[in-house]
Amino acid sequence: MIEYNQKNRISEDFQTSYARPAGNLVKEIKALEGVKVSLAKGEKSVDATRLMSVMGLGVKSGETVTFTVEGENEEAVAQKLSSWLEANL
Repeated sequence: MIEYNQKNRISEDFQTSYARPAGNLVKEIKALEGVKVSLAKGEKSVDATRLMSVMGLGVKSGETVTFTVEGENEEAVAQKLSSWLEANL
């Protein structure tokens, strides 16, 4: 299991009223094969392939979230996800 903390790079658009950034993230994660990715904010963790769950976290700019990657090629997938997040959020 690989955990990756992402801080101060998350757009405030992850809040419930804006679906595009969260939708793009979910689309990218769904394309990753052989892994399960979870997204956590505080004590709440959700399946990162579920758009409404991701939006329901209500992540705001500057908050820390944790991505957990489990499965085949965890390290490679975590690096790919990290690069995507830095480039797109």
